[in-house]
Amino acid sequence: MTTTTAVNALTTLERRALQSISTPDGNMLIVAADQRNGMKAAIKDAPNGSDAITRDELAAVKADLVRHLANHAPAILLDPEVALPAIVDDGVLARDTALVVGLDASGFETVDGLRYTRFVPGVTPRTVRELGGGVAKMLYYTRPDKQDETSRVFQEIRELVEACEAEGLLLIVELLTYQLEDESDEQYAAAFPELVADGAALAVAAGAKILKLQYPGSAEASAAVTAAAQGVPWAVLSAGVDHETFIGQVTTAVVNGAAGAMAGRSLWKDSLSFDAARREELLTTRALPRLHELAAAVDGRA
Repeated sequence: MTTTTAVNALTTLERRALQSISTPDGNMLIVAADQRNGMKAAIKDAPNGSDAITRDELAAVKADLVRHLANHAPAILLDPEVALPAIVDDGVLARDTALVVGLDASGFETVDGLRYTRFVPGVTPRTVRELGGGVAKMLYYTRPDKQDETSRVFQEIRELVEACEAEGLLLIVELLTYQLEDESDEQYAAAFPELVADGAALAVAAGAKILKLQYPGSAEASAAVTAAAQGVPWAVLSAGVDHETFIGQVTTAVVNGAAGAMAGRSLWKDSLSFDAARREELLTTRALPRLHELAAAVDGRA
């Protein structure tokens, strides 16, 4: 992975942080486990349904996910509401697995038809340090056909990039594009690849140094995203697709300039159980081999 030619240069601290979330070959690989409601929904055998799962029960699931899966990866993305600080304080997180802390709260608000995420209440770049993290992640919804450098989302990205740099944190800027209410399925599908690329360009103009993006749909579209990112490394998010599909997406994206992957549900969505023993078995025999396959894909060995 090459970062020296990026339009938004990394500081020395940020460069070290990027190494910590990358494979020995230098490509980003992060297990995403910052989901709250989405992770509850994946626990199909919960008594009385997933809605009845308590915070402590979800925390135990997250701890096992780290213990049996993420500790075999360069890095884990966790939330500050359920998982942290216990996973660090209880010694669950391996010393060689970097901690990425998610700043975004669940859900979004809609203003004039556009979506906006919110910070977890009380969580700041300083909080990431206090929780033991060296990398922060923030999600932004983007519609670059409706937003430019005067937009709220542009200003929010720029302000957080500056705040994290002042704190000595690397910030991963995650972008999700979405369908507008008055937009047909066909219109959105046609616009989607360009929306991903233009969103990347908007975030880079706001100062983003690492991007987490949706797979734009093809080799050609992946190359367009790489061009739009202007040397800023970008990783593919799994967006809940099945593992085999995601491996194909990552393989194509990496060949066309992507610098890694950040995977959650594609790894573990069918490997969680309310029963701890069954959970360990599934994570070890089903999810962990997938992680190894994904590592090969991000390093171009799939």
